Amino acid sequence: MTRVVGCELCELSSVATPSTVVDNDEFIVILVDDANYPGFARVIWKDHVREVSDLADADRLLLNDAVWKLELAVREVMQPLKVNVASLGNVVPHLHWHVIPRYADDAHFPAPVWAQAQRTTDEAVLAARRKLVPKLAEAIARRFASR
Repeated sequence: MTRVVGCELCELSSVATPSTVVDNDEFIVILVDDANYPGFARVIWKDHVREVSDLADADRLLLNDAVWKLELAVREVMQPLKVNVASLGNVVPHLHWHVIPRYADDAHFPAPVWAQAQRTTDEAVLAARRKLVPKLAEAIARRFASR
């Protein structure tokens, strides 16, 4: 396994944290602690590679399956209007995918969550979504239990 000193995702994927929901030999799935986007999750490939095209075919299919399972869990529990799935890596060039539930009332919709906010989401709405996060963790674990 290739790890790069100073890569925050190499470091994150090498130790279990409270945000880690799935941890296997190839990748981890974490819930991101983002107050404005409850249900935001990531699949992080453990080996330090930059692009999906750096993976062997079997690993590419495994990663794709992981992103798919995570999206299904997010849709099941969070009931978003849309799910954004993104692999950017411009800031941290370590292969990872963002899976983000989106709603018409979220701070950035319809723009990406990294754009300038267009509104403030009602705190009661965010609180209700945050209450779903433990159920989301359970749904993710269940979907990944049968690999």
